[in-house]
Amino acid sequence: MPRTVRRRRSIRLKGWDYRAPATYFVTICTHDRGPLFGRVVNGEMVLNAFGETVWACWREIPEHFPHVELDAFVVMPNHVHGIIFIVDVVGSPHAGATHASPLRGDAPRGPASGSLGAIVGSFKSAVTKRINMLRNTPGARVWQRNYYEHIIRTERALNAIRRYIAENPLRWHLDRYNPNATSADPQARDLWRMLQAAGKVPPHPKSKPKGGVP
Repeated sequence: MPRTVRRRRSIRLKGWDYRAPATYFVTICTHDRGPLFGRVVNGEMVLNAFGETVWACWREIPEHFPHVELDAFVVMPNHVHGIIFIVDVVGSPHAGATHASPLRGDAPRGPASGSLGAIVGSFKSAVTKRINMLRNTPGARVWQRNYYEHIIRTERALNAIRRYIAENPLRWHLDRYNPNATSADPQARDLWRMLQAAGKVPPHPKSKPKGGVP
């Protein structure tokens, strides 16, 4: 019998150009959500060598994508949250530079040069290569296949996400990615409701919400 090929459902916003200047909230989980990057101790994230590698690769993103600025970011045991500003129209010869050549399964298929998919794929590939060098596991998976993103459309939403990222280690016991979470996180629930409501407001096409890194 012929093999049935399952198509992966896209979790990107249909019709949105992910090269467009905008503010993006990105979440990336480890493969099988394994606690790869360290642990939370007394409400603080204690990074191991792999977690430090993730931080280093994130900070390097603007060196490879000059049209990108970074904002709040956190490394958790099995995922990362970050805010990415695409601040200029993609078009320079440097817009598609990468940390490392994409690895199979780590970058979205065929991301447009300089797009959010290309940025995230490059970051994931760089982390994967460096971690696998550290632990001598060439070809091993570090990340889940895809990533989650939300277009931040209002100043209120931006500040709420900054707070959520900053407080993520404090709320690890309620985190949806924590296999030992004691209950659901009301802050995460309220944030999601806000983002759903803000999604009805079109983002400014050429600017980011005001405000710097908290």
